Amino acid sequence: MKVVNLKQAILQAWKERWSDYQWAINMKKFFPKGATWDILNLAEALLEQAMIGPSPNPLILSYLKYAISSQMVSYSSVLTAISKFDDFSRDLCVQALLDIMDMFCDRLSCHGKAEECIGLCRSLLSALHWLLRCTAASAERLREGLEAGSPAAGEKQLAMCLQRLEKTLSSTKNRALLHIAKLEEASSWTAIEHSLLKLGEILASLSNPQLRSQAEQCGTLIRSIPTMLAVHSEQLHKTGYPTVHAVVLLEGTMNLTGETQPLVEQLMMVKRMQHIPTPLFVLEIWKACFVGLIESPEGTEELKWTAFTFLKIPQVLVKLKKYCHGDKDFTEDVNCAFEFLLKLTPLLDKADQRCNCDCTKFLLQECSKQGLLSEASVTNLMAKRAADREHAPQLKSGENANIQPNPGLILRAEPTVTNILKTMDADHSKSPEGLLGVLGHMLSGKSLDLLLAAAAATGKLKSFARKFINLNEFTTHGNEELAKAASVRALLFDISFLMLCHVAQTYGSEVILSESSSGAQVPFFETWMQTCMPEEGKILNPDHPCFWPDSTKVESLVALLNNSSEMKLVQMKWHEACLSISAAILEILNAWENGVLAFESIQKITDNIKGKVCSLAVCAVAWLVAHVRMLGLDEREKSLQMIRQLAGPLYSENTLQFYNERVVIMSSILEHMCADVLQQTATQIKFPSTGVDTMPYWNLLPPKRPIKEVLTDIFAKVLEKGWVDSRSIHIFDTLLHMGGVYWFCNNLIKELLKETRKEHTLRAVELLYSIFCLDMQQVTLVLLGHILPGLLTDSSKWHSLMDPPGTALAKLAVWCALSSFSSHKGQASSRQKKRHREDIEDYISLFPLDDMQPSKLMRLLSSNEEDANILSSPTDRSMSSSLSASQLHTVNMRDPLNRVLANLFLLISSILGSRTAGPHTQFVQWFMEECVDCLEQGSRGSILQFMPFTTVSELVKVSAMSSPKVVLAITDLSLSLGRQVAAKAIAAL
Repeated sequence: MKVVNLKQAILQAWKERWSDYQWAINMKKFFPKGATWDILNLAEALLEQAMIGPSPNPLILSYLKYAISSQMVSYSSVLTAISKFDDFSRDLCVQALLDIMDMFCDRLSCHGKAEECIGLCRSLLSALHWLLRCTAASAERLREGLEAGSPAAGEKQLAMCLQRLEKTLSSTKNRALLHIAKLEEASSWTAIEHSLLKLGEILASLSNPQLRSQAEQCGTLIRSIPTMLAVHSEQLHKTGYPTVHAVVLLEGTMNLTGETQPLVEQLMMVKRMQHIPTPLFVLEIWKACFVGLIESPEGTEELKWTAFTFLKIPQVLVKLKKYCHGDKDFTEDVNCAFEFLLKLTPLLDKADQRCNCDCTKFLLQECSKQGLLSEASVTNLMAKRAADREHAPQLKSGENANIQPNPGLILRAEPTVTNILKTMDADHSKSPEGLLGVLGHMLSGKSLDLLLAAAAATGKLKSFARKFINLNEFTTHGNEELAKAASVRALLFDISFLMLCHVAQTYGSEVILSESSSGAQVPFFETWMQTCMPEEGKILNPDHPCFWPDSTKVESLVALLNNSSEMKLVQMKWHEACLSISAAILEILNAWENGVLAFESIQKITDNIKGKVCSLAVCAVAWLVAHVRMLGLDEREKSLQMIRQLAGPLYSENTLQFYNERVVIMSSILEHMCADVLQQTATQIKFPSTGVDTMPYWNLLPPKRPIKEVLTDIFAKVLEKGWVDSRSIHIFDTLLHMGGVYWFCNNLIKELLKETRKEHTLRAVELLYSIFCLDMQQVTLVLLGHILPGLLTDSSKWHSLMDPPGTALAKLAVWCALSSFSSHKGQASSRQKKRHREDIEDYISLFPLDDMQPSKLMRLLSSNEEDANILSSPTDRSMSSSLSASQLHTVNMRDPLNRVLANLFLLISSILGSRTAGPHTQFVQWFMEECVDCLEQGSRGSILQFMPFTTVSELVKVSAMSSPKVVLAITDLSLSLGRQVAAKAIAAL
């Protein structure tokens, strides 16, 4: 008999009562090769015929079961066919369908093309919806008591439905496929959520607790599908986190003026990468602050740390609160952190002793003000600390009676900064005397440093500096003025000039520079600072045109300095005098060298320079420092002597107001300016002492020792101690400047690879990451672009990648890559801007990407994105082998970091695809595991977007990586192509 269609073939088999294998043989005769059974919809046709009557047809069902077992039909076609059945009143039919599902629902697979795998995801989603509707219908009938016989029968069907649901959902692979299907078909997922709600309502009224708990369990599993990548276990076995400690110390020591947002993001990155519980995370921040307070050198650094701890860190915590919204309650976590902190009595006692006050009390008050702690918590914590303090070792009363505690002073200085900014906004010409009074107060004692530290910690230092630049600019011209007005103007010029120099030296010149607006005139102080002011790492040319203004002005200034008994003030153009002083000093030096002027005349001239305004002396020394560098050993004496003359104060009755206060600032400025040149010329100059070391972190390297030895020594000490202190941070920073990024990074990585004990390597990674924060962007480029490829491609170095150092290096590389990638869209911090930036062209020539890629990519994108043949057709292998999500997101590949990441992942892909296995293959596995461990869910735009799509299928072959969650984590599921790749890899597991 010639068969016309599938339906006829099935009916004939039924009439003639063929056995299942007979049926299969005959079907293959009837339908020659060509069309597959899925295209003919065999599963649907069999089910349609089997479910015609009130009970299913067992023979036709046996054909379907045989077709499933012999893989004539795909699982997805069977699931789709089942989900089309909606007459839930026919119990026997429903039970037959549930039995069919039972055959394969916990071992679904598909080895076809990517579209077939996506088809499996979609059909599984339909089947889940069908199961939920079926369960709801069974529960509804049970509730209404529609069963004619005993209610046990209704319960049996409901139990069957729940059992299939549980079996389907308990497989992680199925949940991963459903996760992909949810992203493919958002509307179908919404229908599932509705069904789940409806089922919950019906089951709430049922009396059987076992069925209810089973249903709740299924509901929980379904709800967990969208967030199945977000679950990370927190580290509860550790109490110390050296990375957090070091990041806070680094920021407090070197970057007080930095904005809080980048610090918050960096801390959150560390928290996520190391899975740190919030209370311990906040505790570590406080611990670092107290250690910083205790070990900070006396003077400006101490005030900076106080401002950082009591003003900036509470602001940082306010921002962290917004990030930690997933946690139960941030205030509870902060309270818990303080509870832990109070147990560290020796640390708190030492901090209290250093600051001469109850530091914890001040901190609690600040946290309460910012809404980080409730009133009840504050009262409770204060009482506990007060009780502890009664047993604390007290200083002798005489020693600390006169010391005012810095925390109190800093907290009072903060509102004063706001008031001063308001005062500075007023019209300077109306009441210059009043303004001078305010500035005079600022100069007394340590007021200036207190105010600057408070302004820096609250982000107001830039506007503070801007106001002083405007004031300085205002005082450069005097029109038809009287003697008193002239002296007030001279003082305003001098004080603003000295303050700005002091700010530039203490907090970096970036604070002072304005955002260059084209066409606007650059203020005098900015011009002078950029071209004439010596700074660390800045070499000045003493013959630069900026030092050589109009010769007539120079001559008149030389005459004024040489002939008059003191500086004139009326109608003096101070900015011109400051710019002419360098040329004038050269004239005077030449006259002295040639015997035209005697030493007494030089003394008189230097007294004139520093007698009225100290800024002239600062400008003179700035040029002399550049000049001395250019002279031979035997030519330097007179220049150095002149610096010596200008550095000491003038003991005279006839000085202007606030002279002593101004001299203190001048000495500090000159000491900073001359430090390098005095060291190079082995000269000593006695600056008027303030009793405090003004340059505590300068010249820390031991003399006559190779810097590599210094680096290995200091790292060994830090590793032994387990945390980085601020002095070590400064030594590392100096070594990074001296040796360069490659030398620094390469030698530290060598130290890491020497470690053989697991706990040591882990500690080393935490510490190295924080040391690399000194210049994370550049270190990452070197580590991922030079050092790792060198280790992975040279077989003689593979032995160094064994566990534990190999695992540790993989962890460090991922942490650096993630940190740099998340922050490189932002701005480099001020301390990193000073460094030499590698030219982007260097990276383009180092890592050439295939020139053919753009055209291939365009060809791929112009074809239908749904078309996934590129994943399976061998002809297009070259095109797809390096295609990654980053190209579909059109990431800028001229960016050095993106280029380095893309090349590293191409290297990883080739290692996984090669036939040689070894420690380097193992390293790649650890690297990928760490990437997965550190990822957040839905982080489109993570570093894994640079991984070629083909790597996924290679990775799944590695036993440790062959899990559905790993596949979901490493593919970009926001792209249709990414979902196809993931579905193909998971379905084949």
